[in-house]
Amino acid sequence: MYRFSNTTLGYLNLLTLLSSIPLIGAGLWMTHSSSSLCTTSLQTPVTVIGFIILLVSLAGFVGSCFHIAFALWLYLFFMFLLILALLSLAIFGLAVTTGGGGHEVPGREYREYRLGDYSGWLRNKIEQKEYWKMALGCIVGSKACADVQYWSPVDFLQRYLTPVQSGCCKPPTSCAYNIVGTMVVFDEDCYRWSNDSGLLCYRCNSCKAGVLEQVRRDWHNISVLNIVVVVFLMAVYAIGCCAFRNVRRAESEYPHSTHATMSKIHPRWDYHWLRWIRDRREDLY
Repeated sequence: MYRFSNTTLGYLNLLTLLSSIPLIGAGLWMTHSSSSLCTTSLQTPVTVIGFIILLVSLAGFVGSCFHIAFALWLYLFFMFLLILALLSLAIFGLAVTTGGGGHEVPGREYREYRLGDYSGWLRNKIEQKEYWKMALGCIVGSKACADVQYWSPVDFLQRYLTPVQSGCCKPPTSCAYNIVGTMVVFDEDCYRWSNDSGLLCYRCNSCKAGVLEQVRRDWHNISVLNIVVVVFLMAVYAIGCCAFRNVRRAESEYPHSTHATMSKIHPRWDYHWLRWIRDRREDLY
């Protein structure tokens, strides 16, 4: 069991150590090569997560392979904090992504979205100018409306729209026109709609709702993935606890029993250095 837990933990941490290198590289690459607000907003968290994984994996690898109890203690401590952080993030994500989902439009393949269907925390975030400016930059940069604005009425009846396209690239379906061409308003967003390709419905509440729907879907999927990752990390943490116990036992003079007469088979990593210093001290005095 000694070699199994330490060897398994060593291989697992070597795998995560190697996987953190491309993650850090991706964050640094986005810093220098990307001009999109959507991508550059991810560069800091991606790079930070990569460095955290690198350091934690390095501590676990060194501690398990070289039998260093202190390194394993640091590894288990930060793994515990990481598990708590991911679990808290998953619970919070599931809580704020309740609601939404959109409303069916009769005779259409797409749904329409209302800002009031989402949690107060998400609505407060999207209403803040800095967040909405960043989200709007993502929408314009992705050219989500480039094709939709040239659709015919038949296309709107038969084709699917993403939440962002439904909310930002067309007026609400409730907007209609009378015989003389005057708009009959059933929604305040009808006033905010413009045929200008640079404006469209970017100022509409439906556009903000479409962005929140996309965020809700992505965040919900990430929260479910976080729970799976937490379960995996808890299994690794259990293996780490076994490895730490084994290393501490190997550091003891009598690893299996207080009555044993056999000395330890696996000396601690600093055993020979301490013995050399003790011998030199005895020679001096």
